Amino acid sequence: MGDEETKKAQCPFCGGDRFEEERIEYLYSYEGKYLLVPNTPVTLCLDCGMIYYDGAVLEEIERRFFAIYQNAEEPDSYIRLPTTVYA
Repeated sequence: MGDEETKKAQCPFCGGDRFEEERIEYLYSYEGKYLLVPNTPVTLCLDCGMIYYDGAVLEEIERRFFAIYQNAEEPDSYIRLPTTVYA
């Protein structure tokens, strides 16, 4: 095996090489509209905590966001979200 094949992935922020697959709640926002996506798969750097998203996952979230707001798809559910202004 050459060096390229055996080289471990490194975090571009801290240089760490320890990662773990996790699931998080992702909040997509666009022009004041929101979509909460529970159970979103991510890769987490165990050294610095940086979260990495797969491009295909983000593209699917964006597709669903626009489909929901264009009434082409229904969301799984709706939630009420309280807001407050920071003074």
